[in-house]
Amino acid sequence: MDNNLARAMACLTTGIYVLTTQENGRCHGMSSSWVAQVSGEPVRLMAAIDNAHFSNGAVARTGAFGLNIVGRRGRELEDYFNSSRARRADNLDGIEFELSPSLAVPWLKLAMIAVEARVVDSRVAGDHTIFVASPVAVRPNANDRPLTSLDLDYVYLGGRQVVARDRSGWD
Repeated sequence: MDNNLARAMACLTTGIYVLTTQENGRCHGMSSSWVAQVSGEPVRLMAAIDNAHFSNGAVARTGAFGLNIVGRRGRELEDYFNSSRARRADNLDGIEFELSPSLAVPWLKLAMIAVEARVVDSRVAGDHTIFVASPVAVRPNANDRPLTSLDLDYVYLGGRQVVARDRSGWD
């Protein structure tokens, strides 16, 4: 990706989430920023997951995922899931969670809000798959300000490409 395009992509602001899966008793979470609401009636959201990531296959096979919205007080979730410690299949062993009521996906205790979502459609989009999902249940936890990509010192641009956030010229 050339520098100008990378700079443009880094300016697209996003929320910070932890997408979770559970398959055959194996619970996994991943840092996820490419998430958005895509319909109001019925409510639908989408999450883009790298085709080579463990979570992609688990979501495709189970048709479900948890979306844990990270607030400022839960920043340690982003720090953990963006670290090398989280790069293993069963990576929730040190994180407090409960399984959601209908789809049995992990809801993280530190998340400000957790959603369980059933996949209703998917499309391969380059090196990621877009999973469109219908929310099934929501668990509010703490009133907090959602963490966004502007709060991070880095920007995920796809694959293994993570760049330092350029804050030069910001007031």
